[in-house]
Amino acid sequence: MTQQNIQALTIAGHDSDGSAGMPADLHAFFADGVYGHGILTAAVAGNSYDITAQQVMPKEFIAEQFHQLARDFTIGAAKTGMLANDDIVNVVADNYDAQIFGPLVVDPVIITKHGAMLLNQSAYERFRERIIPLATVITPNFFEAQKLTEMTISNRHDLLTAAQHLHKLGAKNVVIKGAHSDTSQDTVDDLVLLANGDHFWMSKPFIKTSRLNGTGDTFSAIITAELAKGRDVASAVQRAKDAVYTAIAHPLTIGHQFGPINHWAAQVELGKEANHNA
Repeated sequence: MTQQNIQALTIAGHDSDGSAGMPADLHAFFADGVYGHGILTAAVAGNSYDITAQQVMPKEFIAEQFHQLARDFTIGAAKTGMLANDDIVNVVADNYDAQIFGPLVVDPVIITKHGAMLLNQSAYERFRERIIPLATVITPNFFEAQKLTEMTISNRHDLLTAAQHLHKLGAKNVVIKGAHSDTSQDTVDDLVLLANGDHFWMSKPFIKTSRLNGTGDTFSAIITAELAKGRDVASAVQRAKDAVYTAIAHPLTIGHQFGPINHWAAQVELGKEANHNA
């Protein structure tokens, strides 16, 4: 498959301001040179200040999107984002097929980086039971990792224990992202636990900024794009870490409060290796 024909899929919600959810995923796919497909699960009305309304897609409509994509396209990898309720969790689990849609990156959008729950208890339990075992890679933030493992995480040893717990829940590879809102730390440290039991850390300097919208979406989307290209998980997550750091370090002046990261900067970072190998 040529670079121009590589395809990836996001199963996610749409943010009207373009900074997060499916728009961020598609920006990231494009930045990494991959054609993006999207299965819409929900839509939110919002801007850089706040979100004021949400509309959830009917489960029948989500199932039909799966069906139509499966009929026509060769998709190299997929990712999940916002799965807003029980019905959506179940329809995604029922319709996702790794033979058709490739390896799955699960971005568990269940709790914000500030600790607020996004799923009710029933949907959370279905997510834990049905979506995590499908994950080739799962990418929880610090708070999501605590919730999914029902642990209190205080140090690096706890992070590794939590990642091993997520392995036991069925995720093949685990990336626990550092709490990038913690202004007391000098670095953001992410733990990567691979399917074979090996683990390593990825660290970048902490950048204090309000322009972080779409960070987690972009990170998981670039991993997805890299897997679609055939890259191994360890290399894919490192590429994603480097690109997202660059996107945060070169912010866009879009919106008046909590703005987006810069996918054009990520595109430049991701293009360095391609240019080097050309």
